[in-house]
Amino acid sequence: MYGENVRPNTPTHSTPALGTLLVDTSRADRVGEFRGVAGPYWSLRPVGGGAEWEVEPRHVRPAILIEQLRARTARLNARSRGEVL
Repeated sequence: MYGENVRPNTPTHSTPALGTLLVDTSRADRVGEFRGVAGPYWSLRPVGGGAEWEVEPRHVRPAILIEQLRARTARLNARSRGEVL
């Protein structure tokens, strides 16, 4: 599987499926789950839960495999500490 950890050259502008992990490049590469469309913005939610935020689609790209793994591991660690359900 070549290129699975390579960042895409172009950002995605088609609406992703709910729950897709995306990176908000306007917020220090913050990873979030796609939650829906709110006007011209996309709503993302932290993988471990928390407040959603909105971002312009031009500032979003798909999370590469290592970013997905880090986000899911952080959620599992928070769950084991009892911070999230």
